[in-house]
Amino acid sequence: MSEEKSRTYTITELSKEFDVTTRTIRFYEDKGLISPQREGQRRIYSPRDRVRLRLIMRGKRIGFALSEIQELIDLYDTDRSAVTQLEVLIDRIQQRRDALVRQQQDINAMLNELEVLEDQCASLLKDKKA
Repeated sequence: MSEEKSRTYTITELSKEFDVTTRTIRFYEDKGLISPQREGQRRIYSPRDRVRLRLIMRGKRIGFALSEIQELIDLYDTDRSAVTQLEVLIDRIQQRRDALVRQQQDINAMLNELEVLEDQCASLLKDKKA
């Protein structure tokens, strides 16, 4: 067995590597997203757990819900070719991008409204001071 495959990680190592609290990692464990081995009270994380944690963090960073992340991880577990996982991931990415574009349009509209309102208020204030 190669050294990389036999390497294990502590919860502290993973929390530092991914810049999350140990409580967050335990939360992901409680949700079934990662499954460390136990030695008494001590958690031992495998390279597989580390990869899963990396996928969770990436998914969270781009706005996926934990349920979506779980679905993608589960798809890989059932289809090692990753074809289904990649198809679903592409679909989720497109959905997320569409949602972000709509949010961006809403933000731009709100910024325009604020600018108009600010200009109106400034004009009224100028008139009142004159």
